Amino acid sequence: MKPLVSILIPAYNAERWIDQAIQSAIAQTWPHKEIIVVDDGSSDRTLCIADEFSKHGVNVLFQPHQSASTARNRAFSACKGDYIQWLDADDVLAPDKISRQMEFAEHCGNKRLLLSSEWGRFHFRTSRAQFIPNALWDDLSPVEWLVRKLGRNIWMQPGTWLVSRELTEAAGPWDERLSFDDDGEYFCRVLLESDGVKFIRDARVFYRATGPTSLSVPDDTNKKMESGWLSIRLHIQYLRWLEDSRRTREACLTYLQTWLPMFYPHRPDIIREVQRLAEILGGKTEVFETIDPLRWKFAWMKNIFGLKAAYRAQIALPRMKHAAIRFWDKTMFEMEQFARI
Repeated sequence: MKPLVSILIPAYNAERWIDQAIQSAIAQTWPHKEIIVVDDGSSDRTLCIADEFSKHGVNVLFQPHQSASTARNRAFSACKGDYIQWLDADDVLAPDKISRQMEFAEHCGNKRLLLSSEWGRFHFRTSRAQFIPNALWDDLSPVEWLVRKLGRNIWMQPGTWLVSRELTEAAGPWDERLSFDDDGEYFCRVLLESDGVKFIRDARVFYRATGPTSLSVPDDTNKKMESGWLSIRLHIQYLRWLEDSRRTREACLTYLQTWLPMFYPHRPDIIREVQRLAEILGGKTEVFETIDPLRWKFAWMKNIFGLKAAYRAQIALPRMKHAAIRFWDKTMFEMEQFARI
């Protein structure tokens, strides 16, 4: 019998997307699979919509609202798979995504190898998804993967991974303290336990760009900032466990500099901690003392309208642009659906 793959879907107030995510899981060409949805106390129709798929063998569980990480841990505790496919409730798997990765897994036989895949960003139409390669789309050792991630501030979408049960259990549960970048921290730990990453070309995940309300988008709420700072510290700790050298410390310093504006001007206490960590890493602390939260496109506004107005514009204008793009794509999506009727 083929190895069992568990497709685990945490969901919270995802009534607009959950049916498409579950349908993509059901449509997987890999024959031996189970699908588990954990509703994290949604206040909309997410649970009702998910329950409709029970007739297709989907196991739907409910818990009072806690967190995405808690829902993921609940899903894993209920699954029996030899391999684990994580899928967010607003994302979509290509039909052959798991089959392509499992074909390599069966041929290779090394359950400590972490399998990744291509991912593309979309709004409503998966046919318009943009698959833009980055330096992590490659076969890499754990240390090289982390050096590239931190040093270049690039990442992989969580649905790209296919992880053996052996490797999943070795990494431990999702960190329920984290509300922001919980997936980044989790897969770092999976990586630490692995023999490296094997990138499977043409295996694909569609990542939905849901806008500024997404958990993956940083903002000025204390919960997200504290979660972000904890995740940053853990990333640096994990990389230095693997290799504490000049190049890894430089990657860590670059990572700190990249994310520093997230905490300005709201959390001077975290900024001081960043400066202390930079000093431990051998960085020039004066670099971290002059913080300009404005990108060059908005820096000119500071002299005319003031820092606060320029900072608000930097947040508001991209959101307006994103909303316009989403509205257009949604309109085209609905027209395509109507044309099929």
